[in-house]
Amino acid sequence: MFRSLLLSLALVCAAGAALAATPADTALAGLPHVAFPAPHRVASGRLQASDIAALRRGGIRQVIDLSTDREKAGFDEGAAVRAAGIGYRNLPIRGADDLTRANVARFDRLLREAGNRPTLVHCASGNRVGAMIALRAAQVGGQPAEAAVAEGRRWGLKSLEPAVRERLQAWSNGAMDTGARPAH
Repeated sequence: MFRSLLLSLALVCAAGAALAATPADTALAGLPHVAFPAPHRVASGRLQASDIAALRRGGIRQVIDLSTDREKAGFDEGAAVRAAGIGYRNLPIRGADDLTRANVARFDRLLREAGNRPTLVHCASGNRVGAMIALRAAQVGGQPAEAAVAEGRRWGLKSLEPAVRERLQAWSNGAMDTGARPAH
């Protein structure tokens, strides 16, 4: 009886420790719309200059920014991130019109280049991040539409979900689209 109680207590303690926030999670918890959807990956909303120090404390080594230059309101995010010693890539996704196979392929390449380095992927709210993740899960990972959309939601997909579903349906029917601008 005592052994069973001791074993149960040990299991409860181990489970609690596994669920505890890591120092990186704590350092990044103040980012807008933050999510920790996968190992070595963080999703968030728009960064401010004051967030750059948190990225360093949180161990982020790469930033993939899906926002456009117009959204940055005078803040040179790329320069600030690079000055902090963090890699920076920008793939501007304006909205539903930029949810193309070509941009998903570019996005996949950026994620593969990041490898296992802790990487923050962001846009203004996380919605475009989730959309691109969902489309990537289907296009690159071969996931069915429902699983791909669920994965996108974990990363921040919200209002672009109807556009994502429309793309997935069209792509499954063999429709092609054109893709736009290269990442820089």
